[in-house]
Amino acid sequence: AAMVVYGYDSTLPVTVGDLLPLTAAVVRGSSRALVVADLPFGSYQGSPEQALGTAARFMKEAGAHAVKLEGGRRVLPQVELLVSAGVPVMAHLGLTPQSVNVLGGYRVQGRGEAGDELMADAKDLERAGAFALVLECVPADLAERVTASLSIPTIGIGAGAATDAQVLVWQDLMGLNEHPARFVKRYADLGAEMDRAARAFAADVVSGAFPEAAHTYG
Repeated sequence: AAMVVYGYDSTLPVTVGDLLPLTAAVVRGSSRALVVADLPFGSYQGSPEQALGTAARFMKEAGAHAVKLEGGRRVLPQVELLVSAGVPVMAHLGLTPQSVNVLGGYRVQGRGEAGDELMADAKDLERAGAFALVLECVPADLAERVTASLSIPTIGIGAGAATDAQVLVWQDLMGLNEHPARFVKRYADLGAEMDRAARAFAADVVSGAFPEAAHTYG
């Protein structure tokens, strides 16, 4: 939402206030899907109590069914309190976009010794009560090992084919992003089709071809 809806360069600027109406819209438009609200930067890192307060807003005001937060052992107290309070928590390891400044950019995570740390974080998050784990931009063999070591499902994005599920930003898979990441497979080129349609509309308006009689009330 921060980048493809609001147009920010990263996920850092987006606020709880920005995301509540978008989450509520998703809830209104769905009937069977589990709606997971992604807690924004600065809304849960401060303390477990802050995390619970933010999660409560997404569940009470927007109707979310669960929340997602980024990080490993440093957020275990938040995960434990949320789960004990009845909030389902999805965890997120690997490339964690809210830590992009610490990570030095959008790059693969978990190579070498960092892979052992990620594995330890994954097991700790499961023990803390997370019901699922997103693995983003990690080597495929690491994602496979993490998936095999956990009883909760893993959801991959740029993490190979061995995870239990896959996720892509829908604007990327529909071809609305001109510069997608390497892991993105485009299933359509709606960006080009939207451009063609807008140009055709503008040309018809300029030439007077639109609106014609068929699109005019008598």
